Amino acid sequence: MTDHDATGGDRAADDDDHATDHEPDGPGASERPIAHEPAADLRDLPAFRDGRVHSLPGDPDWPVESVAVEYETGWLTAGYDRVEQPDGTAKDYYWAELPPATVVVAIADGGVLFVEQYRPTIRQRQLELPAGIVESDESYMDAAARELAEETGFAPAETTLLQEVWCSTGVLRHRRGYVLARDLEPVKRTLDTNEFLEPRAVPIEDALATARQPGCNDATLEGLLLAKADDHLDEQ
Repeated sequence: MTDHDATGGDRAADDDDHATDHEPDGPGASERPIAHEPAADLRDLPAFRDGRVHSLPGDPDWPVESVAVEYETGWLTAGYDRVEQPDGTAKDYYWAELPPATVVVAIADGGVLFVEQYRPTIRQRQLELPAGIVESDESYMDAAARELAEETGFAPAETTLLQEVWCSTGVLRHRRGYVLARDLEPVKRTLDTNEFLEPRAVPIEDALATARQPGCNDATLEGLLLAKADDHLDEQ
């Protein structure tokens, strides 16, 4: 991961080269996050003109009287919209905006690849699906192939976008793309300076049960539920 991972951690200081030469394919391979124009009141603010990918919403149904950015790190942007509600009253709706992320369900040899790592934000060790931020020139599939190679040392020859979703919509502006990865080949593993994690293979028949145990996160459970719904976890 070159900036920050999908569910928390420290921002890395430098970028790594992509660890795979494989071109992702399958449905939606050319798709990019943010398929619609963001609202002009956000796009025109300096915090959102830095050239990176942002999880920006489109034009509002409820009138927005004003937009304020109160916190900007280059990774997380936070503020509020002053919104006119349907009854005519006005309210400040606070939000925290994060770049889009990819979450990878990688299947090979009857197993699903996880990574085990300590999460300082919650002070616990977690067993999670590989995940990371989508860079400005990447699709969800591109990012999935890169992150999987960097974190596990395996690059997929085939990637498929299972679904794109908005996350924690009561407070976050953050989108995730869940990607299925297959036909894995070993490549050089290239961890960032803030990554201290180990790959773990879980038998495919145990993957969903593992994600429902303490020590897994929402992205891992959601990714495996999507894979299960599309019958990808039924393969032996």
